[in-house]
Amino acid sequence: MALTKVFTRPDSLRDLDFHFCPGCHHGTAHRLICEAIDYHGIKKKTIGIPGVGCGVFLYNYFDLDVCEAPHGRAPAVATGFKRVLPQNIIFTYQGDGDLGSIGMSEIIHTANRGENITVFFINNSVYGMTGGQMAPTTLPGQKTTTTPYGRDFRTEGYPIRMTEMLAPLEGVAFAARVSLHTPSQVKKARKAVLRALDIQLKNGGFSFVEFLCACPTNWGLSPRQCIEKIDKEMLQAFPLGTYKDRQGS
Repeated sequence: MALTKVFTRPDSLRDLDFHFCPGCHHGTAHRLICEAIDYHGIKKKTIGIPGVGCGVFLYNYFDLDVCEAPHGRAPAVATGFKRVLPQNIIFTYQGDGDLGSIGMSEIIHTANRGENITVFFINNSVYGMTGGQMAPTTLPGQKTTTTPYGRDFRTEGYPIRMTEMLAPLEGVAFAARVSLHTPSQVKKARKAVLRALDIQLKNGGFSFVEFLCACPTNWGLSPRQCIEKIDKEMLQAFPLGTYKDRQGS
């Protein structure tokens, strides 16, 4: 009986083994973005701008032009690229510490200006690469290397909900939060990624997709336990959904 291949690696994703920790969702996010790039047929004119963090290694995995940005500055770098090369598709790929802490100014003003770029935001509620410190998205009570007894809202404040913060800005055309912890949620995430890039292709303005992801190493949990944590804890703090779609479906 002849076998038919029904599932292949996206053309925009290089044939390399990922270095990410077992149970990490960066690889899934990479695949979804590359699938969307292939679907839209924009590989040759797409430029990725990763920030500092685990996601920076997309320059090894994505088979397209990539320019690394200083910590938090990816939206500013992406703005420069888009204004000089308006015919290109420009996206950033940033973690919660990179985007929501040191890069808060850049993301707010880039979104408010309505820059015609796409931002992919990885929210795993912790600084991953730099040592597991508390991030702006760390959950109340969550233990990190800088909150060993758990995040206390009385001294460290509350998690920042970036999608809800950006969606009301007039320059934002699309803002959605998705999760990668189950197959059904991955399907929904795929639609959001496709939509975000479609917005840019139509010169619609700023588009933003937040991914809820696991960080097994810094959470100190197994991959299965991470899925349970996302389902029982992260979804409560960060509700999924499309918070803004100015152009409709």
